Amino acid sequence: MSQLLHTMIRVTNLEASIEFYTQVLGMKLLRKSENSEYRYTLAFVGFSDEASGSAVIELTYNWDTDSYDHGNAFGHLAIGEEDIYARCKAIEAAGGKIIRAPGPVAGGSTEIAFVEDPDGYKIEFIQMSSAQKGLG
Repeated sequence: MSQLLHTMIRVTNLEASIEFYTQVLGMKLLRKSENSEYRYTLAFVGFSDEASGSAVIELTYNWDTDSYDHGNAFGHLAIGEEDIYARCKAIEAAGGKIIRAPGPVAGGSTEIAFVEDPDGYKIEFIQMSSAQKGLG
């Protein structure tokens, strides 16, 4: 059976990104590898590893690149959470940036919130009771 393994995003400060995803969002650093010949480092973070069925995030740090254009095609990563209200308070207390306070979507009942990582990537938190009903 096929499985979604990871989503890759390019980051400009690997240590700041690892700190954000592990210390602020509570993920684990699953593994890290460095390729000196091609000058990049990969770090994989997630709540659990791929073998458990979880999708993870691959943080790619290209040593000679200090900025990226996110473009307008990529939207956000989404994480299901039992209590987005408490989660956002914890993220703020840990120094994370809330860019959309928790609450229902405009014109609907799905409860969401958005945070931003050090590179400006958007991460949506969705109340699991809403996610279990099906989104769309």
